[in-house]
Amino acid sequence: MVVPELRAWRAARPHVVRIKRTVQPHVTRVAQAVQPRVTRAAQSVRPHVVRAAQAVRPRSVKFTTPRLTAVAATAGLALAAGAVAFAGPWDSSGQRTAERDWAASREGEGGADHGRSSDTSPTAPKPAPSAASVLTGLGGSAVSVPAPTQKALTSTLDRLLGDSALGGRRTAVVVDVATGERLYGKGADDAQTPASTTKIATAVAVLSAAGADHRIETRAVLEPGTKEVVLVGGGDPTLTVRKEAAGWASLRTLADETATALKARHLSQVTLSYDTSLYTGSALHPIGTNPNLAPVSALMVDEARTDASVSGPVTRAADPAVDAAVKFAGLLEAKGIKTTTPGPSRATNGSQSLASVSSPPLSALIERMLTNSDNDIAEAMARQVALATGRPADFEGGAAAIDAELKKLGLPLSGAHFTDGSGLNRDDRLTADLLTALLVKAGDPAHPELRPILTGLPVAGFTGTLSDRYADDASGTGLVRAKTGTLTGVNTLAGTVVDADGRLLAFAFLASDTTDPAAAQSALDRTASALAGCGCR
Repeated sequence: MVVPELRAWRAARPHVVRIKRTVQPHVTRVAQAVQPRVTRAAQSVRPHVVRAAQAVRPRSVKFTTPRLTAVAATAGLALAAGAVAFAGPWDSSGQRTAERDWAASREGEGGADHGRSSDTSPTAPKPAPSAASVLTGLGGSAVSVPAPTQKALTSTLDRLLGDSALGGRRTAVVVDVATGERLYGKGADDAQTPASTTKIATAVAVLSAAGADHRIETRAVLEPGTKEVVLVGGGDPTLTVRKEAAGWASLRTLADETATALKARHLSQVTLSYDTSLYTGSALHPIGTNPNLAPVSALMVDEARTDASVSGPVTRAADPAVDAAVKFAGLLEAKGIKTTTPGPSRATNGSQSLASVSSPPLSALIERMLTNSDNDIAEAMARQVALATGRPADFEGGAAAIDAELKKLGLPLSGAHFTDGSGLNRDDRLTADLLTALLVKAGDPAHPELRPILTGLPVAGFTGTLSDRYADDASGTGLVRAKTGTLTGVNTLAGTVVDADGRLLAFAFLASDTTDPAAAQSALDRTASALAGCGCR
């Protein structure tokens, strides 16, 4: 049973508790921390994807051997990723170093990566099948064929980018990922509103600053000499209260283990508080209350969604931290721990750990962010960049941290301006040159930590925000991987494509002053598809 508090006491309680702490003895008693399970990632699905690609292609499209290989390496892996809860980290070839559960559970097979099992006994399980490399198109066979020529690309793209559906301003860049050479440029250095393609920059910055293997921890602690339990937010918007956690950090697990730790201390009734002090500044994005983004808090569950959805716009809880704490209280009660109504507080340095849960690695969060264009994860990632670089974890600090981290990587930031991590702010400015440079950096063998950016991009006709596009243009289906961007009057598309010869190209198309979103999206899709069908020599 949750015992309500008088409103006046609730307001004063955090101050009274802090005073009480100063006069009570400190007790040090560390409870064991809990590490989340790590799932194994996907096996190779190339044969299945080839059949899928052949099924959806028009009769007029010729699928060459290099192209089929590229489909398996790009669309195929993403199709598998749609069923994968999370996976990582990555090796230098772009392959996952963990394998999918279902592959490992097959008779006589296990979870060893690429045959490198430490157990070589006759009874040891065989390695699970490896996922295909996501960087096919950078290999020797692809590099040995000529890249498209600037003249041929100009002839093809100028016509398509001249479509009136793309509004009064449009910029574009195409780059050969293997060499970094710019093959096409139209207003390459002109900064425009990028919309959600901003998330590519956020992804590069956080993976570079914090690392692909970094996990975000949510903790429950006990203040020494008191009965106050503090739920401490670490900034994980994917913390879930669902019964099936599907590999994400579980609030239920945290509550179960907190209850066990409290019972071991013979505590069955506690004062419950929550701590969101990791973040500073306003929780509300400049766009205001909006179904595309919850108030940004260091503590929330299921992105403060008020229904069972996992992506897309929906009404959010007005105060995500209160929502999370109330749900935590209910879970504790179900385990026999009575609590007060949760109120705000701050954990002290002397607090005793009761339990903790950790998010999947950032590699998995970035894939989910890019595939679904998840604004909540994007704003959390901006704050993780700020925290990793010693800046305030607010909108301004996150934006400044992203800019500084990209500058450290030597990326072309002329004209760029960041105000958030999601791209919802219309004051953001990026260039087509920067967007393609970010994608090329993600394909750089010297930066394997950035691979989730390439694997997280939606696949045309199959996954994420491109799953319902390309229906009228099957020539790009399975070959185009791109981050979408849409605001009123703004339509953008930036990603990678494998051309007819198997060459991997990075592209960025930005259009402003558009009046028909559907027509603008179709025009951008046709332009990306033209790259897929292009030998362009």
